[in-house]
Amino acid sequence: MRSCEGTGRTIEQAIQNALFDLKASRDDVDIKILSEGGFLKKAKVLVTISEDALPKYEKIEALKKEEKKEEVKEEKEDNFVETFITKKIELTESDNNVKIVADEEYVVPIKEEKIVDAEKLLNEILTALNLTAQISKEEDEKFIRYKLTGENLNDLIGHHGECMFALSSYLSAVCKNEKHKKVVLDIEDYRTKRAETLTSLAKKVASKVAKSGRYYKFEPMDASERKIIHTALQNDDRVTTMSKGEEPRRYLIVFPREYKEN
Repeated sequence: MRSCEGTGRTIEQAIQNALFDLKASRDDVDIKILSEGGFLKKAKVLVTISEDALPKYEKIEALKKEEKKEEVKEEKEDNFVETFITKKIELTESDNNVKIVADEEYVVPIKEEKIVDAEKLLNEILTALNLTAQISKEEDEKFIRYKLTGENLNDLIGHHGECMFALSSYLSAVCKNEKHKKVVLDIEDYRTKRAETLTSLAKKVASKVAKSGRYYKFEPMDASERKIIHTALQNDDRVTTMSKGEEPRRYLIVFPREYKEN
């Protein structure tokens, strides 16, 4: 998708909504105002990825398509094995006991799961995008975290981290490891900085909501970012939080505690 129309109460909100749908950085797009809005009328804009930035987004889109092809392939293989086994196994009753009878000739060999090296794949992606970065690796009980540091990586992070989150999901989906741990990507410590920003913002919003008695609705954001706000406010007796909507437009609302309970 090279262009997208966005609407909102203001022109700025319409632009942000269109950028979210495009998953593009503001520096990489051309913006055309279709309607400035007004009383009972929303602002409307047309946001188009600029020609000089288009190759970068085409490469990212190509990576996503490869991921989908891999998922479809795995699903077909799983369905084949399931159908095959169902046809070759039959149930018989003997002395009121149910026995499963299978001909050994039709035993299906277990396919070994291919190990994909995440660091190698990251290097290939960086090379394809003409970027240079240092890759470091950290591992704990649940996650394998890869951190990128270098110059000119802002576009790889994207608006509010959207490109980075998409790439992180791609790596986690295709990079299998022996310990079955989830792969997580961070670029220039974006996750840490973003967590600090969101935590500070959450506390300011909580004070505003408690003082005004009115709820506050955040823009749609990634599940990990919603969790940061939930965690930041979970012990705040003045407010409570709730996520609503469907991905990728799922958003978070902060309520005065009395407002929600009533």
